[in-house]
This record gives sequence, structure tokens and C-alpha cells, in this order.
Amino acid sequence: MTVSRSLRDHLPTPVARTAKAVRARLRGLRYAYATLPAFPPAATTPVRLLVGPTNSAGQGYAWARAAETLPGVAAVSFAIHRSAAFRFADDYGVPQSWWNQSRWARAQREHVVADYTHVMVESLRPLLGYGGHPDAAADIAVLQQAGLEVSLLFHGSDIRLPSRHAARERFSPFAERDEFTEKLEVQARRHAELIESLGLPVFVSTPDLLIDVPQAQWLPVVIDPAPWAQAARPLFSGERPVVVHVPSSAKLKGSARIDEVLTGLHERGLIEYRRITGVPHAEMPSVIGAADIVVDQLGIGLYGVAAVEALAAGRIVVSYVGSELRAQVRSLAGREVPIVEADDDTLGDVVSDLVADTGSAAAQAAAGPGFVAGLHDGRRAAEVLSHWLTVKETL
Repeated sequence: MTVSRSLRDHLPTPVARTAKAVRARLRGLRYAYATLPAFPPAATTPVRLLVGPTNSAGQGYAWARAAETLPGVAAVSFAIHRSAAFRFADDYGVPQSWWNQSRWARAQREHVVADYTHVMVESLRPLLGYGGHPDAAADIAVLQQAGLEVSLLFHGSDIRLPSRHAARERFSPFAERDEFTEKLEVQARRHAELIESLGLPVFVSTPDLLIDVPQAQWLPVVIDPAPWAQAARPLFSGERPVVVHVPSSAKLKGSARIDEVLTGLHERGLIEYRRITGVPHAEMPSVIGAADIVVDQLGIGLYGVAAVEALAAGRIVVSYVGSELRAQVRSLAGREVPIVEADDDTLGDVVSDLVADTGSAAAQAAAGPGFVAGLHDGRRAAEVLSHWLTVKETL
């Protein structure tokens, strides 16, 4: 039923506003149904993989591309679109506003069950539409009942237990038990319980997470090294060394301390400090390529996508990696992590020493591209996935 303009003009203000909101919502629904992207066409390969729904740092898409290098494998990444400005590449997705719409959810379920043999569920997030579920357990039951092979993938804070991290790391960002930390604690414990009850293959994107999920396999993050290498200028070619920090999460990265130390060095004239925020990922190669030193984080004890991208650009990467993780990478991959170690106490001295001896610093940076090519260009990830991406024979 429509409301005429003359009648609307005489409605009480709250009612008029409600009517206006309803009309806008209906227009939005009609528009969204007309413009939602089509589902990808069904592949005909023996193995058909779907990865989703978080696509954190574009890794769902990157792992799908890596998987497709394997014989007989087709792969698709799916993502919930939360922000157009900072969206990473994917094969298809749905706007956040449509995530709990029943019509879309039914279509997604039919598509997934009919067109794939394997599903990698990221961060235990619902994959088939929200439906009021806090996690993907219900979706996984549907997929398994349909005969699909399912695995779990965790990126970091979705499974890292803050209390365990705080107990072992001196500069842990979880030492302060604030609301954010408590929320992550509850989530990590719930996800750990689901891992045990579901009994599915588990992958983690960084080796430090093997502490929280010992039964998991390390699935290395994947990047395309070319854009990063192409955008890089020669090291130390400017008037002052440029030091960049690009936090995805200021709390987790230890940005307050990083800002304090690097701002101090900037004010002394030793460096040019650039704190980067709000830059779309597509523009980041030029930002990183213009730097000499990239300071990643100080408290977690890992290296992730941002550090790998900076290494691919041949930049000097400074971060708190930790001796345990370095030993894990050495054991698992036979390689040394070419990241300069620093923490809250040592960052100022580390950066000052790098600036004072640019020759040694440049030699350190030169190891980065080879490290990325050996572990993070997709070949290693494809090898890890190959053991799971198989087809069960039926009698």
C-alpha cells in the first residue's frame, strides 16, 4: 500500500519518518537484488574449492589462486563486503546488509552445495548467510551432510588466546584485560572448543598460532611480489631515511609506543617518520616502496601479510618476531626470517643503528625478496593444500 503525498504531509512526524525509512529500505532491496553479482559458474574439475567468508588481508583470494595451480583443482574465494574503500579482490561476494537476507542465503546454500567439493571456512564465520548463528557450526553440518569436505582456517585474533599470550610475552597487547581483550578471550575459547568437537582439518596463517592450535598446519600467507618490487625506489636515496608504520590495529601492533619512539627520532632529524592510515590496499605498494624502513609491530611475536609485502619490496622490516617463531620457521621451512628484531625497549636503538650503518641495513633488506619467493608466492601454500584437496573414492 502506498501513501499519497498529501496524506504524508499530514502524518505525525515520527510516523512520517518511519514511512520514509520503509520506502527507502524497499527501494534499496529492489536495487540490491538487481545488482548483486552472479554466482561464479560451476567448474568441471574433480576438486572445486570455496574459501570464505572473511578474505582477511585478501588471503582467501590469494589461497584460492594458489590452490588453482594444483592439477585438477578449481578454486573460488567468497567474501562479505563490509567496506568498498578497503575491499580486497575476491571472486564473488555479498554486501554486509544482505548477509542475513533469507532469499540470498537460500541461493548461497544451493550454490555452495551444488558446485563445490571442498570448503575452507575462515575464522569460523557463517558462510551460508547469517541466520542468527554466532559461528559456522550449523553451516558446517549442512556442508558435511551434503558430502563436502570442510576445513577450518584461522588468521590470528580469531583463535589466539589472549591470556595465554599475555603469560608468555612480556610486551603482549593483552596484558591489560580491557573489554576488547575479554571479547577476544571469549571468542578464542569458543573457537577452540569447536575445533575439538568438529574434528576437522585446521590451518593457520602464521606459525605462532600453532601454540594455540597444535594440531593445525601452517598455511603460509600469499602475495604477488611483483607490484611491491616494481614500486620500490633505491634504499636511502632521499635526504633523510623514511620510516613508515601502517597499523591494521593500533592496539595489536603497539602503535602508541611506535609513534612515541619514531616521532622522537623524527624530531631529532634522524629520520622522516610517516604514520600511514586510510590508504586503500591497491595504493600501498607505492607507499611502502617510498620507505626505507618499515616498522610492523612490537608485541605479538609474528610476521604477517604486511611484513611479507614490505620484504618483497626489498625494504628493511623491523618488528618483534621472537626467538620461538624464528625457530619454528627454521624448523618448518629451513629459512631464517630476514626481519630486524625490536621490541618496546629496543626500537629506538635498532632504528638508530640501521640509519647509522646503511650498508649493513641494505644488506639485510636484500634477503627479503628471496625469502618471500621461497615461502610466500603461493607455491608453498599450494603444497600444503595439496594434501587436503583430494577426492574420496567411492565404492
